[in-house]
Amino acid sequence: MHKSGHDRTVKRQNRKRGKTVTFQAYSNKRNPPYRLDKCTHWVYICPEVTNMRIRELRTQLGMTQSEFATRYHIPFRTVQNWESDIRRPPDYVLKLLEFRIQSDLVNRKTAVLPKYDPQKQNLPKRSDFIGACAWLKAVLDCIGEPVVFALDEALMCQNLFGGRSDEFIVFIYGSDHTTRFNGVVVLGNHISPMNVQQRNGLSFTDFNRTISDALANESLLDMQGITEAISRYYYAHGESFEGISVAPEYQERFEKLANDAIHYYSN
Repeated sequence: MHKSGHDRTVKRQNRKRGKTVTFQAYSNKRNPPYRLDKCTHWVYICPEVTNMRIRELRTQLGMTQSEFATRYHIPFRTVQNWESDIRRPPDYVLKLLEFRIQSDLVNRKTAVLPKYDPQKQNLPKRSDFIGACAWLKAVLDCIGEPVVFALDEALMCQNLFGGRSDEFIVFIYGSDHTTRFNGVVVLGNHISPMNVQQRNGLSFTDFNRTISDALANESLLDMQGITEAISRYYYAHGESFEGISVAPEYQERFEKLANDAIHYYSN
């Protein structure tokens, strides 16, 4: 793939967390017909790793070899060879896989959206508040513990989506205890501070993480909010997606979403 003049490689050391993050990105403005050439590669090297075998890692996820290969972009035959001891994965690959899998296990929380349960407590109604942020502050006060707003709620915090007057679902990162309230969907119990922003007393996922979460939970989500937000971003940045980073496994789906976003207001 051709790289533009924006190519760059950045290494950052986080001594407190004991991680080295190597970030490589390249980007081009769109070329007709609205092709998005943007990709981000992240490599995390963590000190706390075990010598778990590939089969054990895959078993924890409950995946077949084919599903595992597709999820982590490894050739199917390579996975078979690793598990059969015909070949051994490099140590750095094993460490990277374990980090990704542990993150997936922690954050694999929701498969279906909750329905109203009269036995649960109710959150403040969206329709009782003029602004989205005022409503989210009331929601946070009602929950009574720290949470990170995600998906549509994160977009509201970023002023990229106004929300809906009959909003019922609230996406968050936080403890499972928060599901005592109707409408709360816990995407995960943990999220890296690198992916969190704060404004007006609210914590929320940054735009890139919000996009990744939307693509990861597309089967649950009404994509209107994220499509509108990406459209606003595109036109606010001179008809460019520069600055948006998408994990390789979501690249193809994001390109379709980006094309929808470009035509969002004209449609």
